[in-house]
Amino acid sequence: MNKYNPQKHHRRSIRLQGYDYSQEGLYFITICCQDRTHLFGEIVDGKMILNSYGEIAQKEWRNTSAIRDNVLLHEFVVMPNHFHSIIEIKFQKGNNEIGKFQSPSQTVGAIIRGYKIATIKKIKDFMLFSERDNFSTGELQFAPTAPTAPTAPTAPTAPTAPTAPTEKIKELDFKIWQRNYYEHIIRNEEAYERISDYIRNNPKRWNEDKFYGI
Repeated sequence: MNKYNPQKHHRRSIRLQGYDYSQEGLYFITICCQDRTHLFGEIVDGKMILNSYGEIAQKEWRNTSAIRDNVLLHEFVVMPNHFHSIIEIKFQKGNNEIGKFQSPSQTVGAIIRGYKIATIKKIKDFMLFSERDNFSTGELQFAPTAPTAPTAPTAPTAPTAPTAPTEKIKELDFKIWQRNYYEHIIRNEEAYERISDYIRNNPKRWNEDKFYGI
């Protein structure tokens, strides 16, 4: 995990209208699923078990720093119906002169927007390919097969990935994410450590989470 550096990460402002969110700094991000629907998996024994769509959400977030050289990912967790992360903008890209236009593609909001678009596209693609695969193999599902020998009992295994809620996503018309997101500027080491701990332990404290049971 990347540690807090007061020289690099110190923030002097809270979230304000007109604030330049392309500046260097650390931000605590929360994104909720549309209607806070459980789309990404479930909590089992204090651990998040991702389904196929949760895996996509996690992979696409990790890809964020690969496509943006000024972004560093800190703690993050994909939960059943929301997502938490600490994101760092390492340096400001674009024109730094006051009064000059700053490309919105470099802001925190643009990063989140790009992530939402990417996850929706990848989930749509996954569903399309899955449906095509099921259609192409469906004619064989009733074909007779040779009897198989009984198998010996096996030892308990780790929880399997829960079934992805394909029909629920279709009901939402692929509006997987809520329109907005929650954001908080991290201004000191104490806040950084507190938020990091909250993210790490979010699955263990799921029953106490404000999103639980929604």
